[in-house]
Amino acid sequence: MSRLAQIRQRHGIDRVIAHLQACLRHAEPLPDLDALAAIAHQSPYHFHRLYRALTGETPGRTVARLRLAQALHLLGTPDARVTDVALQAGFESPQALARTTRRELDATPGALRDDASLRARWQRHLALPAADHDAPAAPLQVQVAMLEPFDVVVLRSQGAFDDLDRAFGTLFAWAADQGLAEQLQQLVGIALNDHRDVAPSDCLFDCGMGFGALPVTVPAPLRRLTLGGGAHAVLRHVGSYAGLEAATDALLQQWLPGSGRALRNAPLYYHYLDDPEAVPEAILRADICVPLAEA
Repeated sequence: MSRLAQIRQRHGIDRVIAHLQACLRHAEPLPDLDALAAIAHQSPYHFHRLYRALTGETPGRTVARLRLAQALHLLGTPDARVTDVALQAGFESPQALARTTRRELDATPGALRDDASLRARWQRHLALPAADHDAPAAPLQVQVAMLEPFDVVVLRSQGAFDDLDRAFGTLFAWAADQGLAEQLQQLVGIALNDHRDVAPSDCLFDCGMGFGALPVTVPAPLRRLTLGGGAHAVLRHVGSYAGLEAATDALLQQWLPGSGRALRNAPLYYHYLDDPEAVPEAILRADICVPLAEA
């Protein structure tokens, strides 16, 4: 069962990459994330995160890698002209191709065209997603647990990941005004995109707090949300909270494919167990809680 799930998951990602290759080869419009999720037979809710974890790169980075690989292939054809290659591979201009090859391959298009061995070396490298170049990692200590549902009040933050303390502070100030501060039971976070892949101004993150009891209504922009409930894969992370995304990648890349489990269309959240103002960064603890479909 676990081996079959692993094969299906890998084949789903392979189908996405093959589809992107075909779109680039035939100069067709690139599909959006929902369409790619359907090709992979994955939930759109988790597709971007799962894709990044399994391949080591975002779908956008895959497109850039495949476009560059196509340019290298075209540079190897007889009498290749850099201008024609650039436009056929989807670059805006030969200058854009030149900037990309210098940045990514430390070579000019002309040098790559004229040096078959250099071109072949980079073609082999570009043929593989980033994760396929990584060394094997130690097994993770992941537990599958049935978690009870709980309600939280969340405030959405848009801005630099390092500024989340401000949103949590606003949320706690509201709780103190409501006489709820002493009843704080859960401190959670939900990453709505990946701070490693977006500009700081575009980082979206839901900061949440759970209490013993909540008011029936909460004022906007605050809102109520139910988390937990049902089976979850739980991984304890120790260290800087900035490393939670990389630890989540490891769970999805190393544990999930061989687990025989599938993701459920529900929020993945971080349950913070320590106060960064009171506990040294090196020993901060947080549980990564990943919702799983029924076995």
